[in-house]
Amino acid sequence: MNATALATALDEQREGLLPCVHCGFCLSACPTYKRLGDEADSPRGRLHLMGAVVEGRLSPASEAFRTHIDRCLGCRACEPVCPSGVQYGSLLELARDVAARHRRPSFLTRALLGVFANPFFRRPTLMKGRVARALGLDRFLVAILPGRGVLGSARLGLAMLAASAPWKGLRKWGGGDTPPPAPPVPRRNVTVALLDGCVQDGLYRRVNDATRRVLEANGFTVVKVAGQGCCGALHAHAGSLDGARALARRNVDRFLTDGVDLVVVNAAGCGAAMKEYRHLLQHDPGYRERAGDLAARVRDATEVLAEVGPREGAAMSGSVAYDHPCHLLHAQRVEREPLRVLAAIPGLEVRVVADADECCGGAGIYGITHPELGAAIGGDKVASVRESGCEVVSTPNPGCMMQIGGGLRLAGEPLPVLHPLELLDESYRRAGYYDIASED
Repeated sequence: MNATALATALDEQREGLLPCVHCGFCLSACPTYKRLGDEADSPRGRLHLMGAVVEGRLSPASEAFRTHIDRCLGCRACEPVCPSGVQYGSLLELARDVAARHRRPSFLTRALLGVFANPFFRRPTLMKGRVARALGLDRFLVAILPGRGVLGSARLGLAMLAASAPWKGLRKWGGGDTPPPAPPVPRRNVTVALLDGCVQDGLYRRVNDATRRVLEANGFTVVKVAGQGCCGALHAHAGSLDGARALARRNVDRFLTDGVDLVVVNAAGCGAAMKEYRHLLQHDPGYRERAGDLAARVRDATEVLAEVGPREGAAMSGSVAYDHPCHLLHAQRVEREPLRVLAAIPGLEVRVVADADECCGGAGIYGITHPELGAAIGGDKVASVRESGCEVVSTPNPGCMMQIGGGLRLAGEPLPVLHPLELLDESYRRAGYYDIASED
C-alpha cells in the first residue's frame, strides 16, 4: 500500500472511530473478551488499538496490533449493543487490510483465500472433499488422528467435512400422517436469482436445490445466473479487501440482469457481505451505484419466505435445536424469519439453544486458523446444543453447520445439522408439493 492509499484508509478509520465513547457495553457481548479477559481482545480495546494506529502512536506492523485484531471473530455481536452505533465490522475489515499490507498473513490464510478466489482451484478442491466424504476417509481419519497440534487442526477440519454430508435419515425422521392434497401454488410476479456460493455449492448443493424447490413451491420464479462467483465475504473478513472488491465487481456484473427482482442467499455470511457491497465499492465510481442497486435486492431466503408467509407443509414430529448465525442475527438483524420458516412445519418442536446469540467459533476460516480458541468457543456452543436435548440441529449458514456438526462429532454425539430450508423442503415433499426421486 502506498503512502497516499494508507493515508486514505486511516482517514476512513478515523471517522469511523469517532462515535465510540468507550462505554464498555460491548465487553459482555464479545466471545474473545469473555474467554481471555484481556481488554485488548475486546471491541473497545481493538478500537483503541486502531485509534493508536490512526494517530501514529502504534505501527500497523506491530505484534500487538496484528495479534489482537487477528484474534477477533468478526461476529459483530458488539454492534447491536453499541449505543453509539459504531460500525465495528467495517472498521475491523479495514484494520485487517492495513495490517495485512504491512505483514503478510499466514500461509494457511493466503492458501485458503486463494482457493476460494479462483474457481479453477475451488471446484477441484471441494470435489476432492466430496470424494473423501463419500468414501468415509474423513470419518476414518477423525477416529485415528490426535486432538492436538497441527494434526488436531486437521482432525477438526475432517470432522467438519464429515458433518457436511447429507443426513440419510431425513426421509424417515419425524413420521407424520398422510397429508391432504396439496393446495395450488400461489402466483407471485417476482423473479429471483439464487447465489450458488462456494462451500454451499461445493459441499451443500442439496441446500441450494432445496431452496430453489421451496421458493418455487411458494410461487417465486427462480432463474439461474451464469458466471457468478464467490461473494468475497471470506476475503473481506480476512483483510483482503482488494480480493473482496474484485469478487464483488464480478457479481455486480452478473446479477444485475433484466427481470431479476431479488437475489436470494441461503448462507448468512454471504448475505451480509452482499448487502454491504455499496460500502465495499464506495470509492469505485464505475461500480458504486450499481453495487448499491444489487445490495438493495439481496435477501436471505428466510426473509423472502417470512415476508409472504411460507405455505404450510406436512407434519413432522421431532425436536430441533436452532442456533442463530452471527452474520444473520447481528450483521443482517434477521432473527425471527428462520423461526417462521420452521413454524411452517406442523408438529415440529423448535428450541432456540442457550446463548444462541454467541458465535459458534467458526467465523469463516477462524475455526481453522485459530483452532484452539475457535474450538473453545465452539465447545461451549456444542454444550448448549447438547443441553437442548434435541434430535436435530438447524442453522442457516454452512460455516456454522460445519463448525457445530464437527464439534458434535468430536464430542462423540454426531447429531445431524441441517439448514432450515432442508427441513421445510422435506415437509413439502411429504405434502406432495413435488417429488424428489433420490437423495441429493
